[in-house]
Amino acid sequence: MIKTTFSSPPSSLLLFPPRRRLAGNFPSVAFSSPAFRRSFVTMSVSEAVIHGSSVGSMAVKPPSHPTYDIKTVIKLALAEDAGDRGDVTCLATVPSDMEVEAYFIAKEDGVIAGIALAEMIFSEVDPLIKVDWSNKDGDYVHKGTQFGKVYGRAHNIVVAERVVLNFMQRMSGIATLTKSMADAAHPAFILETRKTAPGLRLMDKWAVLIGGGKNHRMGLFDMVMIKDNHISIAGGVANAIKSVDHFLEQNNLEMAVEVETRTLEEVKEVLQYTNQYKTSLTRIMLDNMVVPLPDGGVDVSMLKEAVELINGTFETEASGNVTLETVKKIGETGVTYISSGALTHSVKALDISLKIDTELALLVGRRTNRA
Repeated sequence: MIKTTFSSPPSSLLLFPPRRRLAGNFPSVAFSSPAFRRSFVTMSVSEAVIHGSSVGSMAVKPPSHPTYDIKTVIKLALAEDAGDRGDVTCLATVPSDMEVEAYFIAKEDGVIAGIALAEMIFSEVDPLIKVDWSNKDGDYVHKGTQFGKVYGRAHNIVVAERVVLNFMQRMSGIATLTKSMADAAHPAFILETRKTAPGLRLMDKWAVLIGGGKNHRMGLFDMVMIKDNHISIAGGVANAIKSVDHFLEQNNLEMAVEVETRTLEEVKEVLQYTNQYKTSLTRIMLDNMVVPLPDGGVDVSMLKEAVELINGTFETEASGNVTLETVKKIGETGVTYISSGALTHSVKALDISLKIDTELALLVGRRTNRA
């Protein structure tokens, strides 16, 4: 068993401070009491801090970002759920000092992701909550598997429950699809794109890593990516690369540079430019060179010809018409990377629940074929 005990300072979102257990006592809290006073959290972009659990102990570390603060995102998610009154249902029905055990149950097969993030959320709500995991981020679990146990005050576990599950279900869905894509794409590497949920980019990209994929650029700041609109404005692909080379040299910057090509003629233009001039170019995107066929298959002959033209001079990336059904054939062309926006923009969440009465939950789950 993987056991985690939290010892960080209590969060302002903890509704009831630790006190002597009084079994059967129900809370009597007025709506005007301090327990309901909430301060709304705004997204901070002033520091790059990973809060909560020890990053060093994580199975898969989150990607780095210079301004993204995971703790701020957690607080925002909890605050939007709590509003200005907190969990009125828990206040009405759950004894304030009752302690319970609750179990994570996978309701379908898939790759679990978000365990490390769940620990951070529980710690933010109540640092006295204890969590035992029988699996780690990246493990494949089957429907009906109990893969984690939470122990602590019932009220605080239920307050954290939905936020924890919202993150874990989305991340697990992304990780599950990524795992399938990455296995099929081999020896090419699978990448996501910037088509992520607003405000959740780091979590989405973290889930891709957990699923066995690799991260594309985090944002607009960490890689030069010359796309079709840049090329149109610059007056051609060679002019766009030349402008980037000049910009990087003038500003004494070193970073990866990728250019999008849509035709074999553009690929040849890129290669002609790079043969004549010193360049910072590192990767060539081969966009929409996978052509759909009427029978549902794909023609990858143009993509393969482009890869052969480049002949290992630069990394290559296939983009467009990438699905679980087509990715294997695309990977066989020799491309270095295959990028898929669907990993994050069309994700199907993995069904996971957190239940106190697991016997009844499993009974209902089997009745509905979800456990």
